[in-house]
Amino acid sequence: MNHRLRLAELLATRLCHDLSGSVGTLMGSLAMCNEDPESGEEALSLATEVSANLAKRLRLIRAAWGGATAALGLDELRGLAEGVAQGRRIAISFAHLPAAARFPPGPARLMLNLLLLAGESLPGGGTVTVAGDPADSVVVTLAGPRAAWPAGFAAQMVDEARAWAALEGDDAHAARGMQAPLTVLVAQAAGLRLRFLMAPGQEAVPPLVFSPRD
Repeated sequence: MNHRLRLAELLATRLCHDLSGSVGTLMGSLAMCNEDPESGEEALSLATEVSANLAKRLRLIRAAWGGATAALGLDELRGLAEGVAQGRRIAISFAHLPAAARFPPGPARLMLNLLLLAGESLPGGGTVTVAGDPADSVVVTLAGPRAAWPAGFAAQMVDEARAWAALEGDDAHAARGMQAPLTVLVAQAAGLRLRFLMAPGQEAVPPLVFSPRD
């Protein structure tokens, strides 16, 4: 199988899936404005909110999936992170990073993909905390009622072949689960190492760390 072609197919499928709901809501709201003037103000307010969220999501996806990413400072990272929640109760904290932190292009792209993955890993809402120093290692921690990293993610982190294998199979299933293997592949391409911080008796979701390879 041509891995690059397969990845392009899944990215297109996933992008359409992610945006179709918002586009449908936007179209419905605008149609309501035309058909029922009495509810026009409420419908227009919803359309405005949906279009703003859609724009934030597109900015994040473009930066995370669209190729080379520029170096990012904290303000730029916070701005792009607004595309994660999409109406869900997800808070993202960068308070434990140095105020002058700046992510070089490779770590920046990985960080954005990790934020997308973290959002998917909090189906019931919760908090994503980013700590550490981009010049050394960065720790991403999840907390929430149903927080969990995707099944198989740990194995993919230590074996790139498993990441590619996760992109095979049924298109719809592979597209839904593509963010975890994609994140692994982005880390590999940037020369960065992903790993979990495990502690004896640990029950909470393990923090995820990325750092330069030894």
